[in-house]
Amino acid sequence: MQRACLLDALIVGYDVLKSSGTAIVAVEEAIRILERSALFNAGLGARFQLDGARRMDASIMEGRELKAGAVAAIEGIRHPITAARFVMEKTNHVLLVGQSATRFARHFGLERQPRRANGRFIGTSDRKEPGAKKTLALFNNLYRLRNTGLETVGAVALDCHGTVAAGASTGGIAFMLPGRVGDTPLVGSGVYADDEAGAVSMTGIGETIIRLAMAKEIVDRLGRGASPAKAGKDTLAKLVRRVRGSAGALILSRDGRLSIQHVTPRMAAGYWNGRQDPVVSDRFR
Repeated sequence: MQRACLLDALIVGYDVLKSSGTAIVAVEEAIRILERSALFNAGLGARFQLDGARRMDASIMEGRELKAGAVAAIEGIRHPITAARFVMEKTNHVLLVGQSATRFARHFGLERQPRRANGRFIGTSDRKEPGAKKTLALFNNLYRLRNTGLETVGAVALDCHGTVAAGASTGGIAFMLPGRVGDTPLVGSGVYADDEAGAVSMTGIGETIIRLAMAKEIVDRLGRGASPAKAGKDTLAKLVRRVRGSAGALILSRDGRLSIQHVTPRMAAGYWNGRQDPVVSDRFR
């Protein structure tokens, strides 16, 4: 079921790019498919925290003007990724948290989570020349640490104008302490996008990803000329070596080269550049 959902998200996201839509919209629409499925630890499928509440994080960033938006510990909203985009587009801020983020989303009428889904309780309260390659990739990390369900979802995309974007959405870690925030809503840790280098979306153990500011480090390596594969492998090796971390990454260069890297046992992911059939797998090496 998860693979089928990933395929659906790829199709929806790439249709945006094929219709000359922006990378931001493609990333948002792809992630919304995953959030609404209740199959992943995001949106309707978000895990409960230690106090029984369901709080979610999300972020989104575009590479042309380095605009970004994020929410942390938002409650009762079906699509946190859309709330993050609203922060980016309707405010001068980057990150809203907690009840204020929830009130912000409700002010703009964003769709709320139902009390039940599938019969179960949900919870409480410089421009590039046109014609650049179009690429979309997304992931759902299936790695589990003591059955805590680290299933962050995310996406990266490159549109026909040469703009890259990255996004991610998560319910955090099951039974985590209220107030805990992982890497997903932190620009530079969970996501980063820069048209001069590329875009990255991370998943994994947030505390270790934050300590190395993983997404920004990988994008910086792309900017210095590293290939997506080398930038990912070297940075993930550093994560393991320095902090014994565990993570995966979608890495997209500004010219459309893509690499999916992980040091977790599995990471279900997919990509589509429009030239072959979409690819979905749970291991990339």
